[in-house]
Amino acid sequence: MNIHVNANTLKYISLLTLTLQNAILGLSMRYARTRPGEIFLSSTAVLMAEFAKLITCLVLVFNEEGKDAQRFIRSLHRTIIANPMDTLKVCVPSLVYIVQNNLLYVSASHLDAATYQVTYQLKILTTAMFAVVILRRKLLTTQWGALVLLVMGIVMVQLAQTDGGDKSESSDVAAAAAATAGEATDATLPVQNRMLGLWAALGACFLSGFAGIYFEKILKGAEISVWMRNVQLSLLSIPFGLLTCFVNDGSHIYNNGFFYGYDGFVCYLVLLQAGGGLIVAVVVKYADNILKGFATSLAIIISCIASIYIFNFNLTLQFSAGAALVIASIFMYGYDPGRAANVKSHATTSADEEKLLPRV
Repeated sequence: MNIHVNANTLKYISLLTLTLQNAILGLSMRYARTRPGEIFLSSTAVLMAEFAKLITCLVLVFNEEGKDAQRFIRSLHRTIIANPMDTLKVCVPSLVYIVQNNLLYVSASHLDAATYQVTYQLKILTTAMFAVVILRRKLLTTQWGALVLLVMGIVMVQLAQTDGGDKSESSDVAAAAAATAGEATDATLPVQNRMLGLWAALGACFLSGFAGIYFEKILKGAEISVWMRNVQLSLLSIPFGLLTCFVNDGSHIYNNGFFYGYDGFVCYLVLLQAGGGLIVAVVVKYADNILKGFATSLAIIISCIASIYIFNFNLTLQFSAGAALVIASIFMYGYDPGRAANVKSHATTSADEEKLLPRV
């Protein structure tokens, strides 16, 4: 009985954690890219997030190895150095994740938080597409229907904003910034380019779907813990991140320094972004698809409400209808009639799945 209560408690903690992380990250990225003052370089923030993720995963692997330094070093050597071909497999998602995270910053710079949050759910479609192509996975009829609803909802959201919903938000952000910091900040405010933000979001969705399925495939092909895989990912992502910094922002870094525009809020944002993937890796052990659907849906609602008060976002009927379709599609896609009919099979984790779960 006590175990049952603990499991339920962990499920609700998972729901709360996923909801807050999904909602706060989008809002924080939008605020960080539109607030007055010096604007930090997003490429450096992505790189610092990988550093933070690497350190966290190394600590977790050390804990997995019984806090024994010798076992920890042997495990790293055996997995990363002594098995170079397996490590090289991780190069692909490492590069993809770096590009994806940079695109997310571009999207957050040019799309309001609510539209960004809704549009980014298109990653469900791209993930499903790559699951069918790469993993030969078959989708249920309800899942295909959910994908159609998802696309319809996102199109409605984008059309609602194209009709002028986003203009007031952008101008109000600029006006608030000017009032707070004076006319000197006008030059530092990013120029809003809605199409650039949309294409960046679509690119991030495409890359997210591919990287997620590719990562799942290599996870299932080897007996390596999630944390060790994330160590490999971060180790290989850091060189790609450095390259991105100096290719995209080399002159800015040379003139202003690597940490130009950094303050406490940017440091918080870096840690939030780094912790996002790790939080999902932990809670996936306790949260089923229905709970994840609740978390994502609540995050969209929170983002919309918060955007109204923080960014003076103009919530229209068409946007609301589109967001409702997206939320409905999330629940439809995560609903498995066969699984719902057999609660016991849902509660029991298979041996193959157990290898993918973090040891908590």
